[in-house]
Amino acid sequence: MLSEMNAPQQSTDHLRVLPRAPFAPGGSIDMEVCRKLLAVALSRGGDYADLFFEYRASGGLSFEEGITRSASRGVSMGVGIRVQRGDATGYAHVEDLSWDAMKRAAETAARIATGQPGAPPEKLRPLTLPSRYELDVLSLGEPGAKKRELLERASRAAHAYDPQIVKVEASFNESVREVLVVTSDGHWAYDLQPMIRFGVRAVAERDGRREAGRSGGGGRMTLAYFDDKSPEWHAEVAAKQAIVLLDARSAPAGQLEVVLAPGDSGILLHEAVGHGLEADFNRKGTSNYTGQVGREVASSLCTVVDDPSFVQSRGAINVDDEGVEPRTNVLIENGVLRGYLQDRLSAKHFGVEPTGNGRRESFSCAPMPRMTNTVLLGGPHDPEEIVSSVKKGIYAHTFGGGQVDISNGDFVFSLTESYLIEDGKITAPLKGVNLIGNGPETLRQVSMLGNDVALSDGIWTCGKDGQSVPVGVGCPTIKIARITVGGTEIG
Repeated sequence: MLSEMNAPQQSTDHLRVLPRAPFAPGGSIDMEVCRKLLAVALSRGGDYADLFFEYRASGGLSFEEGITRSASRGVSMGVGIRVQRGDATGYAHVEDLSWDAMKRAAETAARIATGQPGAPPEKLRPLTLPSRYELDVLSLGEPGAKKRELLERASRAAHAYDPQIVKVEASFNESVREVLVVTSDGHWAYDLQPMIRFGVRAVAERDGRREAGRSGGGGRMTLAYFDDKSPEWHAEVAAKQAIVLLDARSAPAGQLEVVLAPGDSGILLHEAVGHGLEADFNRKGTSNYTGQVGREVASSLCTVVDDPSFVQSRGAINVDDEGVEPRTNVLIENGVLRGYLQDRLSAKHFGVEPTGNGRRESFSCAPMPRMTNTVLLGGPHDPEEIVSSVKKGIYAHTFGGGQVDISNGDFVFSLTESYLIEDGKITAPLKGVNLIGNGPETLRQVSMLGNDVALSDGIWTCGKDGQSVPVGVGCPTIKIARITVGGTEIG
């Protein structure tokens, strides 16, 4: 919702751990400066222009075998200026926020257009944004010794779990991203976006064989995250996974039933389906979902949403990087495709409103349609009922890497932790399991859907066209009636 131009800006002084950005509320880069900069950007006849200011502070610690292996701290700041003329985009960025430097960047971006100068907005109106990660303190302001202690605790706990744990690595990464988006249609949106990410890797060894287990989490939150999931909890999860994998046997191969665990299994949905629903691929006609709106593209059990509103989750945002407040977007409803994830450019092409999914890695990058938290909603089945219905199949607990062809939805995913299902029971751990299939076809093969939908615990980063952004994924327990399993034994 829009408020008046003179509406008070929420103070963030209690969160400040670094010098104030010049574009923060009350800073030297005010509305009048931004109006003048937009006038330069529109001076050659652009249809639309926007300014994206960013101030990012980040830090990291890594710990291994009683030693802090690395410690880092960094700051970056700059502005990206975009001008659109029809389907063409001019973009320039600069790290120097002096007027002369910003003016040169605006003039560079403006060269995409030729025509009568456009007028900047008469007034800029601050957007009143939701508070999806309002914090009372930022982790960057906490003492480094406090964060190192978290890593030490994880290392001790993993080693104590089992004497077969021979190596433990732990890491903690944090950042604060302060942004201001100003648009030629009069929007002014300021946001402060925190992030933490904790991870543990434990290596187990037996008779010369080594296996690694991992656990991690975080989100847009404070160190209070560890009140619910302590370093010891993550360490034990990682150590247990490593020990289990020491006993893993060769995986069967062939067409099998597969049950996906709730939560992080949503990464398969994100990669194999979600990217194909980003509007730029459909605008260019390179997605297998192009022209499919209103058609059945999945099992009637499946409803897929992209939802930025999960409080303090890794994919939560109050505003996208084009100054649009994001909303919950229903992409697939009861198996029927309802729409795409839109940025401003694609929304104009399709004649719809932007969905608030214009995102970018930094001020040096132009925005594009990206996911936030992409979730397959829950269904009617009890998870135990789902597992017990499988005569022989695979239980996919934890996903590793994967590859997807956006144009046709074909994918290959590796599993880092999986188990055999025999006569309705989860039995032996497996190694070398790959899932091979097609995204839309896999959704059509969903035959049972659990009532236990869960969101991933803040670990995923999505890459697209060289840009990385934090995202969340989620799903309930899922039964896929048939999918190709790549293993070493004939199933």
